Amino acid sequence: MASASSSLTTCSWEHDVFLSFRGEDTRNGFISFLYAALVSKGIRTFKDDKKLEIGKPIAPELLKAIENSRFAVVVLSSNFATSKWCLEEIAKVVDCRDREKLTVIPVFYHVSPSDVRHQTNCFEEAFANHEKDPEISPEKVETWRAAFKILGALSGSHVTQDSLKYTPST
Repeated sequence: MASASSSLTTCSWEHDVFLSFRGEDTRNGFISFLYAALVSKGIRTFKDDKKLEIGKPIAPELLKAIENSRFAVVVLSSNFATSKWCLEEIAKVVDCRDREKLTVIPVFYHVSPSDVRHQTNCFEEAFANHEKDPEISPEKVETWRAAFKILGALSGSHVTQDSLKYTPST
């Protein structure tokens, strides 16, 4: 039987892993270490500041990278839901998951899976602000909320100040 990393790289996907994260929360710490660890194991990993070509529009390039990945590691942090683009990524990730094109691995980075699932605490205000934004349709916000609900119910890793632990879905 082949090792996990060698079996990943023999597939037809362009990327083994797509990293979704809120840069201001995790880019220079957790994501940098995670990205380096994945790459050191030969896992083809898409991280927005490493793979986007200068001059190309960000949105289409990221959506294509999600479509062309086998796994999405979604690092949900306290400011994640404040970013419309992060929420658009999540909607795409969940859509690909629903079409069985992608396996999603959530990482709850100093946030509770329950808060993600129910959009409470740090997520409550972010979603309330999106609902008040006249440039965002109520249907769009509902799509984002539904994606968060799905992510919060998936098994994943829960990173706290003191530990990293596995969180089974409930």
